[in-house]
Formats: sequence, structure tokens, C-alpha cells
Amino acid sequence: MSYSIPSVSVVIPTFEQARFIRRALDSLHAQSLVDWEAIIIDDGSPDETREVVSTYVDDERIRYYRLKKNQGLGHALNEGISKANAPLIAYLPSDDVYYRDHLRSLKMRLDKEAEAVLAYSGIRYHYNRHSTGQIAGFPLQLVQCLHRKTAALWLERAELESDDLERLYWAQLRPLGVFTGTGSITSEWVSHPLQRHKIMQEPEGGINPFRSHYRVDEPLRFHTSVGHSIDEVEHYRNMRKRPDTPRAGDGLKILLVGELAYNADRVLALEEQGHSLYGLWMQRPHWYNTVGPVPFGHVEDLSRGNWREAIRQIQPDVIYALLNWQAVPFAHEVLMATRGIPFVWHFKEGPFICLEKGTWPLLIDLHQQSDGQIFSSPEMRDWFDTVVPGLSLAKPTHVLDGDLPKRDWFDKARSPLCYSGDGEIHTVSPGRPIGLHPHHVAELAGYGIHLHFYGEITHGQWLQWIEKTEGMAPGYLHLHPNVDQSRWTQEFSQYDAGWLHLFTSSNGGEIRRAGWDDLNYPARLSTLAVAGLPMLQKANDGALVATQTLTRQLGVGIFFDTMDQLAAQLRDRGQLQAVRDRVWQQRHLFTFDHHVPELVDFFRRVIGSVR
Repeated sequence: MSYSIPSVSVVIPTFEQARFIRRALDSLHAQSLVDWEAIIIDDGSPDETREVVSTYVDDERIRYYRLKKNQGLGHALNEGISKANAPLIAYLPSDDVYYRDHLRSLKMRLDKEAEAVLAYSGIRYHYNRHSTGQIAGFPLQLVQCLHRKTAALWLERAELESDDLERLYWAQLRPLGVFTGTGSITSEWVSHPLQRHKIMQEPEGGINPFRSHYRVDEPLRFHTSVGHSIDEVEHYRNMRKRPDTPRAGDGLKILLVGELAYNADRVLALEEQGHSLYGLWMQRPHWYNTVGPVPFGHVEDLSRGNWREAIRQIQPDVIYALLNWQAVPFAHEVLMATRGIPFVWHFKEGPFICLEKGTWPLLIDLHQQSDGQIFSSPEMRDWFDTVVPGLSLAKPTHVLDGDLPKRDWFDKARSPLCYSGDGEIHTVSPGRPIGLHPHHVAELAGYGIHLHFYGEITHGQWLQWIEKTEGMAPGYLHLHPNVDQSRWTQEFSQYDAGWLHLFTSSNGGEIRRAGWDDLNYPARLSTLAVAGLPMLQKANDGALVATQTLTRQLGVGIFFDTMDQLAAQLRDRGQLQAVRDRVWQQRHLFTFDHHVPELVDFFRRVIGSVR
């Protein structure tokens, strides 16, 4: 049956959901309202979506358009609306489902309410839950909505990527009319691990899972409904706009393999010294596993589709594989496939997770069969020597923290102490206050010591802790939004001191007994260093603790066993200022750039040992 002007245009955005879209289209075919048209916008799917849809396009109501590359949900929806002929727009994401009377009941609602611009149905979700309208804690979902066609446009990727559909579009419709519900459950928001909002939301998702899944090759403006705003466009503007550094006469071709974790732009310090950088990235990263295409530029990505041939084409001088446990399986796969090319394995977090996840044999292979290895701390190196005796002596071995930031973020001036007039002490935790319990904060409050806690994501995960702490220490816990690298110095230098992870070591000086807290340099070491802050931690005398050894050597820590000991040290303004000055004078040691000459010399030593 043919309709010249359908009553409803159904926009179907899809990306890599060939296993779902058949069910969605069948549910559309089953609608009791039949004068619809469907506009399928395939946002660059690399799977069999085209082949699946081909069996449906004989129905002249269905049109299929495929974009050459993924351009984001907003663009796909705008494309669909621009091609729509009907006065009413509905949405059917390709992983969702309509029930029989869905379109008919929504259209009837708008027909009855002339002042309404959007109608929404009840919805089934999480396979066995139901809502007669908007799901608590979520915006109205695409599948449950029908609205009048207007000139309003969805925000596109260049403006914002978000799971907040209210912000992306619904808010633009609200001034045009009321939103009205049918009260009937006629649609299903199908729950599965690759739903867009799950890919976006930390901690299971995040900007890096999103970038990897959707093959995003440009910097993002990214803000989820549960996270902090990330503006890579502005943050990396200066890095991206400069030209590539010409390769030096003795410059190396360095293939980065795996993921870069925190402070990923540090690798540009290698490129700035005339070395060429290539990237081959793990799939399914966690939110903090930075993968390419990197938003700061100057790294040429290899195709995952035929990476073995791509490696043969570029002929790298060294493969630099890194960094955390999630990268172990892929780094191992690359190691086994590239024998003969100098291979350096740099490992940080963490051996105990590899034991738990079952990737321990692969990790040991990486250390034993690589041509060179880098440990994140001397204690980590010594601990691995208890696992594989003589490991650090068997091949070229280096020590370098894996999360050091780039020097560019260290060029800001210190801020004055912002609370110096109140006569109290203000400390900061740039991220989770690990080891600080509510009773600790209450005890500190008794000495007039405040805790400033940064990071929206962390706040959400720590709500119970926050509520209890605020009850026990009213006025002494202060919550702040996340701060990116460009504002570390300005923001954190206004405090008296900063917290490392607070824990009591139980290794008694025996490296074999060391745990992760003993071996690790937490990423916040550099965050505190850039601001010139004394680093607060338990004394742990007689134990082997990486942060303790380093900060004692540099004279940048404040060590204590009890809170009254800590309070006494923080009240000694002369001592505190002396430590602040030492941190400020040595902050360059916490930049990746400072260590690049030694790292490149290490690469050359590894290359020489192979050739």
C-alpha cells in the first residue's frame, strides 16, 4: 500500500546493531497505524546492517541511507528529520521495540491536544520494569516519543555529545508546547551492554569507551548526565593547531600499543624531540584507558582491521606497549605477532588484578619475552624479581611512572592561599579520598583542618561517605567539581597540603609481602606536585612503600601516625612553607618531558640489544 504523505515519519538511527535492527523493523511493521514512513540512518556501521536492512526496503515506506563514517546521534537524527515527509516525527533506535498500538496512541494524543508539541508513551525497560511515563533518573527516551516537526535541530557532535536527551533536543521543544503522556506502555527501551548511555557513563563507560566504539577521530565536547564536562576541543587546541614536528635525522619510529591511561598527551614530548609516533589501540577500553584516535593529534593510527600488515608497512624502530591490566591481552597478541621488532613493555596497574582476571600468564610472558621492560616504581621492579628471580637483570630494564603529565601544564603561577585569613588548615584530595574515613575527617575537624574533595564522578560513587562525613564534621568537608590539567596549579595551590592515598602498610619491610598500595605511584602525585603541595601520607616506618621512599628522598612529604601528629606539623607554618618550597622547586621531576631523554636512550639500548 502506498501513501503520498504519511502521517508519521519514523527516524531509525543505527550503528553496529545488525543483530537488533530486524526486531525493531518487525515491530514497526506490526503497527496498527499503517500510514508511516521509516528513514533508516546508518551512522557508518562496519557490520552487516546494510545486508539485514536490504530484506526490508522492498517496502516502499522504508528508506535506507548510510553515512560514510560515524558522525554521532545528533547528526543522524537531523539527517532523518530533514528527509521526513510527515508532520509528525517518531524515533525507533535500532535496538528498541514498538508494541502494536504505539504510533496510533501517540498520534491520537497529539490530535486531541492541539497545544501539545510532544507525546510520550509508557515504557518497558531493564526487561522487567515499567514506567507509565518518563523513567525516574532518565530523560524521555527516543523510542517513547512522537513530536510535531519543527525547525529545532538536535545538538550534533561538534557542539556536544551527551546521554542527556533533554539537553540535546527536548529542551528546545518545550517552549513550543506542552509534553503530554499517553499513560500506556507501548514501547520498550531494550537493555544491553552496548546501549549508548551505558557506553557513555562512567564508571562502566566513559569518553574512551565512547571514542573507541564509535570510531571518533576528532576531539570531543563530552558531558554525561552523571559526569563532569570534558572539552577536548579547547583543552588540546594549542597542541592540535601546531604542525607536526619534522622527524629528526636520528628520530625513531615508535609504535604505541595498548592504551595511555591518564595524562595521555605526555607522549607528545617524544614527538617534539623529532620521533614519529604511531598508535595501535586495544578495544573495549575502560573510561581511564586513553585510546586513539588521540584528541591531541600528532599520532598516526594504524587500522585495527589489518594491523599486522600495517606494522610491516611502517617498519617501526621500537614497539612501546603500555600500560595497565586491560591492555595485557592485546599487548601480548602484538608481541607474539611481531617477533624481531624491538618490543618494550611498560606496566603499571596492576599485577594483582591480572592474577584476579586470569591474565597473569600473559603478563609474565610480556615481561619475560619482551626485549625491554619498564616498571612504574623501583618497588614494583623489586616485587617482580620475587616472582621471576633475576627478571630485572635478564634484559634492559628501566623505571618510569606511567602517568606523568606533560610539562605544558606546569607553566602556571601559584595562587595565594585562599583561606589564610580564617586561621585554619585546608587540605585537598584531587579525586577519591582513599583511606580517609568519616571519623578521620571528624578528628581533623577537631584540630581545625578542612578537607576539600574534587570530582563529580567520585562524589556520586561516594554519596554515603559524604553524607556520613558531613554529619560527623559539619562545615569541614567541601565538595568541588573536577579540575582538568590546565587549572591544576591555579586551583590546588590555594590549599596548604594534599592527600595521597592513606593506608597502613603490613609488609614489614619484606618486598614479597607488598601490596598494590605499597608498589604504586598514584596519578595524583603529579597533580599535587604541579601545585607545589606537601604530600600527606602515613609514616609506615619500617615498611617498603613506593610513595614514602620517593617523597622522603625529595623532602616533599609530611608523614604521620596519628591525626594529632599531622595537626602539629600542619600548624608549624615555617616547616609547612619549607616543604611547599621544596615541592615547587622540584616539580619538573614529575613531568614526562623531564624523563624523555633517558627513555629514548633506553629505547636505543633495547634496539641495540636486538640488532
